[in-house]
Amino acid sequence: MKNIPVRHITKTSEGENIAASFNIRDVRDVLKGKDMTQELHRHDFFYVLVLKKGAGTHAIDFTSYKIADHTVFFIRPGQVHQLTLKAGSTGYLMAFNSGFYYTHDLASNQLLRKAGTINLYQLDSAGIKKVLSIVNYIWDEYTSQQEGYQEVIKANLGILFIELVRQNTHTVSGKSDSYAAQRLDDFTALLEEHIYTHKQVSQYADMLNLSSYQLNAITKDTLGKTGSEVITEYIILESKRYLLATSSQVNQIAYQLGYEDVSYFIRFFKKHTGYSPEAFRANFK
Repeated sequence: MKNIPVRHITKTSEGENIAASFNIRDVRDVLKGKDMTQELHRHDFFYVLVLKKGAGTHAIDFTSYKIADHTVFFIRPGQVHQLTLKAGSTGYLMAFNSGFYYTHDLASNQLLRKAGTINLYQLDSAGIKKVLSIVNYIWDEYTSQQEGYQEVIKANLGILFIELVRQNTHTVSGKSDSYAAQRLDDFTALLEEHIYTHKQVSQYADMLNLSSYQLNAITKDTLGKTGSEVITEYIILESKRYLLATSSQVNQIAYQLGYEDVSYFIRFFKKHTGYSPEAFRANFK
């Protein structure tokens, strides 16, 4: 079974002390005057691309976006993406792992969740000016490494996330119920960890110390979907990731996702996408 290529945070000379958990790069230095094309892959870290000027295409979990000026792309760990960025684009690329940004602070994690819910922010001139002023400050701290610079970077990441949330008029939940939002976060984290072996709402409800009714009520209220529909969507998404990002055979992917009956997996995939796995791969790869 071939796994989806996973990229890790790239070390840079400016920030060796925190290179394993955070870095920021000037897009002009990354491009070096040439177009950049990346094959489909996933990260084990958060990835934020802030563009003052930009051109190209960016596919994130099989949704394709046109890159334009004044855009911010926010990618969560585990998402797959494929980026083509044209020469002449300007801005910054930041990468950080979950351990860098206040892992034990509930409010900060909720803020990160809200900001990371949206993959693409299209900003106006005033919005990108605010965002770039924050990111410029982060860049200065990262390159100068004065006393306490890591804490300053973390604080400014929080300010950046607040600004992105302000720029967006809605979130996934559309609700202010912090308990429901936290339970949804917990459910999502469990899906990422257990989807290959657990596919029933009742199994996740047990792990969350909820009843199936309570979990379904939370997903219906926040997402407008049942817990079962959320599970199905995640299975289909993970299937698509393996079909397009690897050359593994369909039976290998089925086994990887926990299906011993390959024919059942094929029927399941076709029911929810309109394509057999092989046809999906042929049409979209």
